[in-house]
Amino acid sequence: MSVKLSREKINYLSRVIMESIFENDKVEFLEEPNEIRLSIVKSIENELKLYELLEKNAIKKIESQKKAIKEGSREWEILFRKYYKDEISKLGKSF
Repeated sequence: MSVKLSREKINYLSRVIMESIFENDKVEFLEEPNEIRLSIVKSIENELKLYELLEKNAIKKIESQKKAIKEGSREWEILFRKYYKDEISKLGKSF
């Protein structure tokens, strides 16, 4: 269920975000555009790493069940969504 983005896709997203920000006349830039773009790239990468960690935590919870649950089964998918949602809510984020 991981969301994997290539470096190219992350760079593309950062450029789209930058274009959107530049279109807003109310935004004043205190840094160079490339520095802002690099900060956006880093933020996207950090967010992806966080969600990957949450996914791993949800899988660990499934694996810690007394009853073995086969990955890919309906029960596994239900538990994964539940535990993943629980992990996200611990951060105060919505799913």
